[in-house]
Amino acid sequence: MRYKVDFLVIGSGIAGLSYALRVSKYGKVCLLTKAAAEESSTKYAQGGIAAVMYEPDTYEKHIHDTLVAGAGICDRKSVEITITESTDRIKELIDWGTNFDKDRSGFYDLAREGGHSEHRIFHHQDNTGAEIERALLEAVKKDKNIELKENQFTIDLITQHHLGQEVNRHMDNVECYGAYVMNKETGSIDTYLAKVTMLSTGSNGNVYSSTTAPVVSTGDGQAMVHRAKGWLRDMEFVQFHPTSLYNPMEKPSFLITEAMRGAGAELKNMRGEAFMHKYDERGSLAPRDIVARAINSEMTKTGDDHVFLDCSKISKEEILHHFPHIYAKCLDLGINITKGDMIPVVPAAHYACGGIVVDEYARTTIKHLYATGECSCTGLHGANRLASNSLLEAVVYSYRAANDAIEAVKKLDFCDAVPDWNAEGMVLNEEMSLITQTQRELQQIMSNYVGIVRSNLRLEKALKRTKLIYDEVEELYNRSVLTPQLCELRNLIANAYLIITMALARKESVGLHYNIDYPTRPVNIE
Repeated sequence: MRYKVDFLVIGSGIAGLSYALRVSKYGKVCLLTKAAAEESSTKYAQGGIAAVMYEPDTYEKHIHDTLVAGAGICDRKSVEITITESTDRIKELIDWGTNFDKDRSGFYDLAREGGHSEHRIFHHQDNTGAEIERALLEAVKKDKNIELKENQFTIDLITQHHLGQEVNRHMDNVECYGAYVMNKETGSIDTYLAKVTMLSTGSNGNVYSSTTAPVVSTGDGQAMVHRAKGWLRDMEFVQFHPTSLYNPMEKPSFLITEAMRGAGAELKNMRGEAFMHKYDERGSLAPRDIVARAINSEMTKTGDDHVFLDCSKISKEEILHHFPHIYAKCLDLGINITKGDMIPVVPAAHYACGGIVVDEYARTTIKHLYATGECSCTGLHGANRLASNSLLEAVVYSYRAANDAIEAVKKLDFCDAVPDWNAEGMVLNEEMSLITQTQRELQQIMSNYVGIVRSNLRLEKALKRTKLIYDEVEELYNRSVLTPQLCELRNLIANAYLIITMALARKESVGLHYNIDYPTRPVNIE
């Protein structure tokens, strides 16, 4: 099938949904998602979304906290844009139907998380992302100008390459004309022509064995832009959330929100000893890179598989009111946190601070192509994302992208010369176990060699082994009828390659990239 739309949106999290709602008044919108519409990283965000609302908080304080957490690598302009526009974007989410918790006085009940100097986290109990996703999806489904299609797997972006022209990463005129998309229900590969295309495809967390990201998070957008000769950066800065529930059989890893530490929970080792003040004066509320490395250090010293989160300082009333889903999850495992039972926790891959290079309007280095949310790199997070800035970044840059795209579509037309997908000569691959085993092998390589603590030797080993996997999978890809599983594996390999090579290129330890062969870069936010 061949389709034409003014605005093509790929991804159904907060970034894609909020963008679609803004542009829908100005043309035909088609929003594609690879699984069920609600299955996105947004849905799994527990803690909340950071924004300045009440005194004594100020934009200047939030900007300072973001720069400090980012270890001096943040793009200051991006930080200032995101923080100063935060209040308006929160109000817009509320207008779309999001219910954030309020206190008995009717004011928003703002939480505090690691790295924040003030209470500024808007939340809905401990499932804020699910509440935002619910509200936005309901609004999208009511909008007659938006066509929402589930189970549509985007294979590749369409550029001049598909017209028989040579493209490379140093050209300044690579253009996006839409995308080739697999209908998972029929197996057909359809051609979507678009005046502008938005990538809001989310995380690449499943490049690691243990991750809080949903199984759909396979770095599809990042890989597609890389293949289309667009630019990516800062991929080495992979944030490991310090506190995922230790339950090795469960995927994705269940997140224990940082808001629990903000409410008084404390990290302790297997002997029940608090240890964070040995590593940072802020204790359990230090930024995530510091906390994750501290936990890793404690586990390495003792050989233990996890540490504990002690919630005994949080009242039963507050646990049941603010953290009901965490309480219920732990209770299912025989852990009653209202009676003093401690939660076994371990760091897990959580967030990609780097990604597709975009400007202040979320424009990529490929013309007519935008990217927002976790697949993008605005420069906001620098070397380490400040807690609860991710949902904020997504909604701010989707707003800015929408305003730019609304003007862009007025001057653009469709490229009718684009050919349909050619699958002639491809054969059906029946060895699905090969794909599954290869993905596990890749994830083990990344977890063992490109994790919280790295070295040049580990990174070089990872690169060499990943290259062998790449060659095997490319051979399979070039002769097989495509499946979502094969395409996801190919995308994960591309993300692994980018993370490893950018980690090797950075000759310093900073933020989330800690290499024992290089000194730590001093943090300078001036």
